[in-house]
Amino acid sequence: EVQVVESGGGSVQAGGSLRLSCAASTSILKTNYMGWFRQAPGKEREAVAAIFAFGETTYYAPSVKGRFTVSRDNANNTVYLQMNSLKVEDTGIYYCAAAPVLSAWSTRAGSNAVLYWGQGSQVTVSS
Repeated sequence: EVQVVESGGGSVQAGGSLRLSCAASTSILKTNYMGWFRQAPGKEREAVAAIFAFGETTYYAPSVKGRFTVSRDNANNTVYLQMNSLKVEDTGIYYCAAAPVLSAWSTRAGSNAVLYWGQGSQVTVSS
């Protein structure tokens, strides 16, 4: 059974926008932080952004802060990543993830705490 399903992504020119969606079951959404990691070719996976189901706690990687916005729609069990002012270096595969602690995103190697992963969505930004 697929627990986390993501959609969105695609190709865009630098300066453009894309939105990723991530749907999860109610039980996952209400007990975990939800967010995204990304991996570019030849590079390590890195945390991008995360949000908790309740409250306003969020995390943004310094490289995306001010350009990306993570939000949630609890009624539809969906989390979104709005990506604006995209740069070529934002290119990569974006993975939705669910983890019980925010440190999964905010600490190095924290992704070991991720309980569920999405299938990945390709984001390509061209110059």
